[in-house]
Amino acid sequence: MQDDYSEIHEQLIARREELADRLARIKENLTSGRSADSQEQAQELENAEVVDALGNEARLELSQVARALDQIKNGTYGTCVTCGDTIPLARLNAQPFADRCIRCATAQETGEAR
Repeated sequence: MQDDYSEIHEQLIARREELADRLARIKENLTSGRSADSQEQAQELENAEVVDALGNEARLELSQVARALDQIKNGTYGTCVTCGDTIPLARLNAQPFADRCIRCATAQETGEAR
């Protein structure tokens, strides 16, 4: 692992732990018992949908963190997956799981081919 990325690596490890804890709490929340009152059940179902959506977001971010950690391990972290250019450290500090340089990420978002 490059020394440049050691701080980012530590941040990604910490984020992975936070997300795993969050997912465990979400799972616990979703599997807890339901109220006997029908009005409370309706509210619980609505809350469960929100919690499930939060879980989906956490799972997506967890997969991005895992991919970034694999890239660090494999020596490919910081290299744009589209053009192969080096992703600036400032971008990686701001968005540690960025896998594209600004130019390629912008082109992807706007639907342009490079």
